[in-house]
Amino acid sequence: MKQSTRALPSLGLRANAAQFTLLVAVNALVGGMVGQQQTVLPLLAHTEFGLNGYTFLFAYVAAFGIAKATSNWFAGTLSDRYGRKPVLLAGWLFAIPVPLMLILAPDWGWVVAANVLLGINQGLTWSTTVIMKIDLVGPAQRGLAMGLNEAAGYGAVAATSLLAGYLAEQYGLRPAPFLLGIAYTALALLLSGLFVRETHPHALLDAGNMAARGASARHGLDANLANGQVFALTSFREPALSSASLAGLVNNLNFGLSWGLFPLLFATSDLSMGQIGLLFALYPGVWGIGQMATGALSDRIGRKHLITTGMLVQATALAIIALGDGFGAWASGTVLLGAGTAMVYPTLLASVGDVAHPSWRGRAVGVYRVWRDLGYAVGAIIGGIVADLMGLHAALWMAATLSAAAALAVAVRMYETHPPHPQPDHAVDTAPMLPHDHTNT
Repeated sequence: MKQSTRALPSLGLRANAAQFTLLVAVNALVGGMVGQQQTVLPLLAHTEFGLNGYTFLFAYVAAFGIAKATSNWFAGTLSDRYGRKPVLLAGWLFAIPVPLMLILAPDWGWVVAANVLLGINQGLTWSTTVIMKIDLVGPAQRGLAMGLNEAAGYGAVAATSLLAGYLAEQYGLRPAPFLLGIAYTALALLLSGLFVRETHPHALLDAGNMAARGASARHGLDANLANGQVFALTSFREPALSSASLAGLVNNLNFGLSWGLFPLLFATSDLSMGQIGLLFALYPGVWGIGQMATGALSDRIGRKHLITTGMLVQATALAIIALGDGFGAWASGTVLLGAGTAMVYPTLLASVGDVAHPSWRGRAVGVYRVWRDLGYAVGAIIGGIVADLMGLHAALWMAATLSAAAALAVAVRMYETHPPHPQPDHAVDTAPMLPHDHTNT
């Protein structure tokens, strides 16, 4: 009996500091896989493949976004069913060919195919590290946990974007920047395979603690839901979950747009590749560092107002970038865009964790990330079409307008999710709509 008691998991950041830190490092490697190509690929498209149409150029971002969004769903569903660690390892296996394909690509089709694999890698690995950290820390420090997770990932995006830009300037667009991806993948497989431990028992402990407190239905939601019910709640029916999904989609629309558009916009002012790399690094850099503060702040003041304010700040930043013409103005805009995103990104994930029951938390996180990461594709496709028809600046104004509209939608529909409290009257009553005898789909 004593041995069994000692083997039980514990919740909390301090109790799980070693595993949490390891997962932070793994997620930094996940972010680095994106950073290796963000500065380089738009320039590679022009110089080596002769691509000029924005819509066609943005196709690789759309391919990445659709693959990542789809993989998020599988990551959540499979991690709830089979555990977190197998999904994490599978995600890193998809990363192995990516840098090699980018180095050897004879045409743009190879680049698009590599980004499909990269999207699968990102969906499986990033979703799983998010779920694992939520499992470990329990309810009290969820915002801090998400802030640290996302800070590591997007800090690595920024640092690797800057390093890849430097390597491209010194040694050419290929192969030097993509050697980073080979190193990141090898290290991640080593850490994930040998040192990361399964965290699903921590989620079961959290669910047991809730039941012991008589809190098995958080925010009025049932503990046992089928896959289709989780999808409907997170996407449309539950006010906080669906508001988070909408805000996440618009947030990543901005990121997807910037991924394909910013290097091209910055190149219109005859900036060096190093300056372009710096400008591109400022956005995820401020985003990454800022999340260490904003995630913890949301644990103290709540989620809703940070999300609303962050979307408005993003709208303002995009307007500044659209009006700017030169390094100084664009640097100010990208810093502000990073600050607004830092307010939103970990807070949205924490709010999903607040509302979703541990028994279907992985699936809820997966569905939220489906909608959020579809923003990459929506931003790339719509941004590319608008840029082709009306110019780069019109695409930025479009994104600014959508960000302001998302802020308004969150302000009107979302309720505060932290600290947990009974669901307000306007929220969905799931009991009559979600019968318990459905089988999983």
